Amino acid sequence: VYALAPEVPLVAPTASVAPSPVPSSPVPATDRPSPSAPPSLSPSASPSASASLAASGGLFHIGEAAPPLVVPQVGGGTIDLADLKGQPVWVNFMGTYCPPCQDEFPLMNGFAARYAKDGLVVLAIDVKEDEGTVAAFAESLAATFPLGLDESGANAEAWDALVLPIHFWIDRDGIVRDGALGGIGPDIMARGVQTILPGVTVTP
Repeated sequence: VYALAPEVPLVAPTASVAPSPVPSSPVPATDRPSPSAPPSLSPSASPSASASLAASGGLFHIGEAAPPLVVPQVGGGTIDLADLKGQPVWVNFMGTYCPPCQDEFPLMNGFAARYAKDGLVVLAIDVKEDEGTVAAFAESLAATFPLGLDESGANAEAWDALVLPIHFWIDRDGIVRDGALGGIGPDIMARGVQTILPGVTVTP
């Protein structure tokens, strides 16, 4: 599984996060040039390195209060995670040039629609791209949930979102309950949503 990341040291994902299927085969940024891809991003570590990192834990802040998140929203306004306290929130850091990110959006649309009645809020936070690029991407994939702009990458850094895509599931009290790294499929998505919707049967 390849993903895309700023060239900074990786921190370790939690051991509880199982390897997840990738809906389509991603390729390294160097094999898939895009004018919108920030030059500072590079492929993630090898599978053996990732397994080694997974053993030490710590990437997803599970059991901790979610870091602050305040970003401009595509189309106007501001996304402030603090305003969503009391609601279960799924935060995805992503980039438009990232093949797994593209594959995940239709699946995320489905979860956002099915569990809106249960209060689920889905947010995608684009890292280091301009609003026009992100707006066109969202329109092409018919995104039904808000997208935010982390143009400097400061929010991604604060969340340890150093490889894209990366997902965080945050409960109504603002505590991170699960996370997942890399392109994921509906089973892993359902597992994450289940952790923040107790009493609701979540299906892929």
